[in-house]
Amino acid sequence: MTASKLDQLRQMTTVVADTGDIEAVRRLKPVDCTTNPTLLLKAVETPAYAALVEEAIAWGKKASHSGEARVNAVCDRLAVTFGAELTKIVPGRVSTEVDADLSFDTQASIDKARAIIAAYEERGIERDRILIKVASTWEGIQAAKVLQAEGIDCNLTLLFALPQAVACADAKAFLISPFVGRILDWHVKAGGGPYTAETDPGVVSVKSIYAYYKAFGIKTVVMGASFRNTGEIEALAGCDRLTIGPSLLDELAAATGELPRKLSPASSPQVASPDGAKKIVLDEKAFRFAMNQDAMATEKLAEGIRGFVKDLVSLRKLVAEKLA
Repeated sequence: MTASKLDQLRQMTTVVADTGDIEAVRRLKPVDCTTNPTLLLKAVETPAYAALVEEAIAWGKKASHSGEARVNAVCDRLAVTFGAELTKIVPGRVSTEVDADLSFDTQASIDKARAIIAAYEERGIERDRILIKVASTWEGIQAAKVLQAEGIDCNLTLLFALPQAVACADAKAFLISPFVGRILDWHVKAGGGPYTAETDPGVVSVKSIYAYYKAFGIKTVVMGASFRNTGEIEALAGCDRLTIGPSLLDELAAATGELPRKLSPASSPQVASPDGAKKIVLDEKAFRFAMNQDAMATEKLAEGIRGFVKDLVSLRKLVAEKLA
């Protein structure tokens, strides 16, 4: 009997669960787990996690902070509480996000990341179990550069284009999360397509980033994210890691048939550039100009930050009501 496509995928790619749902993680047994404000908001609104929420609220009521500072502290505690629960289930890393409204503030991102790591360490969870998630803005990438030098590993998220990936590699980021489905969304909305799994612009983007990294021996892990269908996932089989939502993980677990490897370090230089790959050098001006010239990357990065901020505001509102 052929193994399921999920089991076959696990033979060549580290599978990560893109969810804050603790029960789904327990059931799907991923190696790593990643959360964001959207997933955290969903989890907090789920009755099954009421006890975790109540603990954070009770802590907040006794905390020395007041007003907005108290609400923010409780939100941070909630993120770490959920992350701590996830570390009990997954053998690998749990990603915890720096507030999206700090995406253009390097120092504030560094301070928040250090505070998150300290909160985990207070619970006896070592920093090598955690990834700090930061948006792939210039400021976020510079924050990651400082954090990586301190031994705090980072996951650079909301990544849509090669210039972002190059800057992340220069910062020696531990991991990047290039988004697949959101790139497809933009191109479909712009009138592109129809696309196959192989011509999907999000898949093509991740393949080019993976190829560039392997061509130059860059150690930063490539973790494809934000999938719309299993075809995109299958087209990236062999990528270092893929972070996948529970519904698509279930689809892959139920699917049989051969899953061929599509990405491997050996085949990468040819994909990167048939006429010989050239190393890209970016300073801040070159990075910002390259992003400006890529309408999709600029728009999706801004939209992604707005979306995470919106859910963060909703989470804070929910916490403020419970504290009151």
